[in-house]
Amino acid sequence: MSLAVPLAVQTLAPPVLAEGVAAFQAGAYDRALAVFQPHAEAGDPEAQAWLGALHAGGTGVPASLPKAFEWYRRAAEQGHGPAATNVGAMLAMGQGVAQDRAEGARWLERAAASGDVMAAYNLATLLAKGDGLPADLARAADLYRSAAEAGHYPSQARLGHLYAHGAGVERDRVEAFAWLSLAAGHGVGTALNALEEVIKEMSADEKREGAARAQARRTAPGRIAPIPA
Repeated sequence: MSLAVPLAVQTLAPPVLAEGVAAFQAGAYDRALAVFQPHAEAGDPEAQAWLGALHAGGTGVPASLPKAFEWYRRAAEQGHGPAATNVGAMLAMGQGVAQDRAEGARWLERAAASGDVMAAYNLATLLAKGDGLPADLARAADLYRSAAEAGHYPSQARLGHLYAHGAGVERDRVEAFAWLSLAAGHGVGTALNALEEVIKEMSADEKREGAARAQARRTAPGRIAPIPA
């Protein structure tokens, strides 16, 4: 399971926080803290998410997962998608807070519904494993697909794996080849291994069709930086 990063690290930061983001990216964590702290305490959800990230990583402040969780939760309660993803993931893993997979899944559902790719990936992982909630491979496949189509490489690998084994979807070597090729091309090692196994069973025509589908789906990385599964 993976944590998201504050939205401002992926897109343009709000002007009031831009100095803090620039300081963070330059490694000037004390300055970043000085910018984010007052805005977070004043209720700005983006600043709260950034402050959570500082506490989670021990950058500018001593590392503290409980404090990170508290700031992420404050931001999530105001509708901040990546913060809600982190709240859900931390609850599911028991990081900084007592483990509660069911409550974690509820936060991930909320974030995934708002379009957060990492939430979709994390929720799909729980559903695929039946970890803390009933297993639902069909729903997991749908969630992996939504993230895969947004350019999330680990989700592409997981979706390809499901197609290769007919888990939650009808077995389809061509679809497996397409998704695994995309993930393997971006360094997801498990995808490369799975792709090699799928190729052994494919005809030349199936390989050509799979390659054509992969090429059609190949786009620039989405707004979420790829994180290995």
